[in-house]
Amino acid sequence: MDWKPERKVKKAIYKQLAEYIENGIADGTFPPDKPLPSERQLANEFNINRSTVVAAYDELESNGLIERKRGSGTTISKDIWGITRKRVPSWNRYIEAGSFLPNLPVMQRIRKETESHKLINLASGELSEDLFPLHSFSEITSTRSFTGSLGYDHPQGNEILRKTITEHVRKYRGIETSPSSILITSGAQQALHLVVQCLLKPGDSIALEEPSYHYSLPVFKSAGIRPYFLPIDKNGINPDDLLSLHKKHRIKMIFLNPAYQNPTGAFLHKERRKKILEISSEHGIPVVEDDPYSLTSFKGENASPLKSIDHHGNVLYISSLSKIVASGLRIGWIIGPKPVIERLSDAKQQVDFGHASFTQWVANDFLDHNYFDAHIKNLVIRLEQRRDQIVKSLHSHLNGKVEFNVPEGGIHLWCRLLKKYNEAQLLEESLKRGVIYVPGSTLGSKEGYVRFTFSRENEENINEGILLFSEAFNAI
Repeated sequence: MDWKPERKVKKAIYKQLAEYIENGIADGTFPPDKPLPSERQLANEFNINRSTVVAAYDELESNGLIERKRGSGTTISKDIWGITRKRVPSWNRYIEAGSFLPNLPVMQRIRKETESHKLINLASGELSEDLFPLHSFSEITSTRSFTGSLGYDHPQGNEILRKTITEHVRKYRGIETSPSSILITSGAQQALHLVVQCLLKPGDSIALEEPSYHYSLPVFKSAGIRPYFLPIDKNGINPDDLLSLHKKHRIKMIFLNPAYQNPTGAFLHKERRKKILEISSEHGIPVVEDDPYSLTSFKGENASPLKSIDHHGNVLYISSLSKIVASGLRIGWIIGPKPVIERLSDAKQQVDFGHASFTQWVANDFLDHNYFDAHIKNLVIRLEQRRDQIVKSLHSHLNGKVEFNVPEGGIHLWCRLLKKYNEAQLLEESLKRGVIYVPGSTLGSKEGYVRFTFSRENEENINEGILLFSEAFNAI
C-alpha cells in the first residue's frame, strides 16, 4: 500500500484512513469479493494505533460501506454493488466539508443541556416567560383585526412597521431616520450575518470587544474574517486601543455593544463614544452597533446609542425586540444608509423572501400603542430586582472568592473567580448539581471568568443557582 497518513495536517488520522479505504473501495483497490485488511494488519502497515483503525472502520460501518462479523472479518457491504446498487452517502464528510462552521462545542452542549434537562438556567440570554407581555399579545391577536397581507411583503419589511420603528427609535433612542433606511430582520442575529456576508470579504480585519458575545459566533470565521480584539474595562473599550489596532491591521469594520455590554455589563463612556466616532470619520471605518439593552437602565438614565450622535452615517445600528420583549417574536432591524440597506435587503430576499407578515403586524401594534411603554417600565423594575438578588447571592455564597462589577442595566453579570480551577470540571460539577452558566472562555476571555444571566430565572431560583454553583466551585 503506497498510502501513508499525514500527521501534520489537522484532519484526524482515523478520518484519513477511512477516506483512503472508501476511495479504495470505489476504485477497486479493495475488491468486493475479498475481506478487507484486519485491524492489526492496518495498524502495523501504517504504524498507527489499533484503536485508530477501529475508529476508521466504525465510521465506514456507520455509513453503510462495510460489514463486520465476528469470525469472518471485515467485508465490503453487499448493498454497494448488489442488485439495488444503493449506497448511503458519507454524510460525515459532507458535514465537515461545509463552509458554514458549527457553534462552539461548549455552546452546543449548553443548548442541549438546557433543552433536555431541568436546570436552573443562568446561561440563556433571554427573558423568562413571566417577563413576556403575554396579556398584551393576547389582546392584540384576539381583539384587533389582522391588517397585513399574507403574501410576500416589501423586501425591507412591512412599511407600516418601518414607519412605527422610525417613531419608536426617535422617541426612545434619540435616532433620526426614515422607513427607507430600515430593514426588518429575524432578530439581531440575522442582521449580523447579513452585514458580515454582504459588506466584508475573506481576509478583512475587524475589531471586536474582548470579551464579547460576538466571539462565540462562528459567522466571522466562516466568512474568513480576521478578528482583532479590544479589551474592555468598566467604561467600555479605549479609543486609543482602537487607533493602535487600525494602524497595525487596517481595520475594515468595528463591532460594538456599547450599552450594558454582553457579557461584562460595561457602559461605553460618553467621551469614549465621541472619540470612537471621530476615529470612524477620520479613517472611514464603519461601526456596527449592536444595541439590545439600552432601554434597560436601572437608574433611569439616558442611554442613547452611538447612532443618536452619528451625524455622518458611519454607524450601522442593529437592535431587536428579542431581549426586551420576546425572543420568539423574531423582530429585529438594521438602520443605515439607503444603499447599504438595499444591498442587505437584496441578500435577505435570497434567503427567506422577506419577513413573516403576521409577526410584523403583532410587533407593529405592540410598539404603536401604550403596550410597549408599560411593558418596558415593568421589565426594568423586575430585572433590577433580579440583578439585586444575584449580587446578594454572590456576596452570601461566594464572599471573598469572586470579583465583579454591578451592572446598571442589561441582563448579564460578569464574574471573576479568585482561585485557579479547571473550567471543564467546574461546568460538569455544576451540571451535576443542577445549574448551568456560560464559561468565560467561550466569550473570548482568559480562563477564570463566568457569565451569569439573571433574566431567565426568578429570585428564588437565582439564589438556589448561585448556591449550587458555589458548592461545585468548592468541590473542585
